[in-house]
Amino acid sequence: MTFEEPTGENSAERMESVAKALEEVLMCALPQGCITVGVYEAAKALNVDPDNVVLCLLAADNEEDVALQIHFTLIQAFCCENHINIVRVSNMRRLAEILGGVKPGGEPVDLHCVLLTNPQSSLMKDPALSTVSGFCRESRFLDQWVPVVHLPDR
Repeated sequence: MTFEEPTGENSAERMESVAKALEEVLMCALPQGCITVGVYEAAKALNVDPDNVVLCLLAADNEEDVALQIHFTLIQAFCCENHINIVRVSNMRRLAEILGGVKPGGEPVDLHCVLLTNPQSSLMKDPALSTVSGFCRESRFLDQWVPVVHLPDR
């Protein structure tokens, strides 16, 4: 065990509360139109107005895609440089359930990168967003610049 790897029930409870908070943030932001999905769409949004981005989610399946990893590296670097919180999300299936991961024609949506943008004042004061932001701050303090959150199945 190292300092960066907390163990025990408190750690499991903390991860569960962060996962629930992340779900709540996404469900709240979606109807407000504060979500940008897709690697290319996210890159465009980050390039145009990075000051309006408060959270970046990176999600990947179990398969290793070199091009996707390169995109992730570039997005992570940009987010770090612009002080944007980043979280790596496991369980892409659950992320698709939360965000409605299918286009009207039945085609899947690219959920590899999701940005929370243009938050309204009510969302900025949301305790769930504060929980996720606090988790990101604590992770950076422990030199985990891109912490992983596992979204539990429902």
